[in-house]
Amino acid sequence: MTREPKIPMSPTELPQQRIHEVVGLPEVCRHIGVSEQSYYRWRREYGGLKLDQARRLKDLERENGRLRLAVADLTLEKLVLKEAAEGNW
Repeated sequence: MTREPKIPMSPTELPQQRIHEVVGLPEVCRHIGVSEQSYYRWRREYGGLKLDQARRLKDLERENGRLRLAVADLTLEKLVLKEAAEGNW
């Protein structure tokens, strides 16, 4: 009977060196259901940020996407109205 390694907190909250000391990176990735490649991609993007900073970044990215869509819609509307005013339709 093999014993599951115990992870004291979520892997994103563990300092980098603690992950390898406690159970090893492959086991942590398997436990949270992500590939090692996803972990390294996440670490490259968010590695220097604290948890609250990473959440704030994600919120800002979502808001930025929403605002980009709004600008695109308004620009399209403006172009349609401009063409209609010129009578080129």
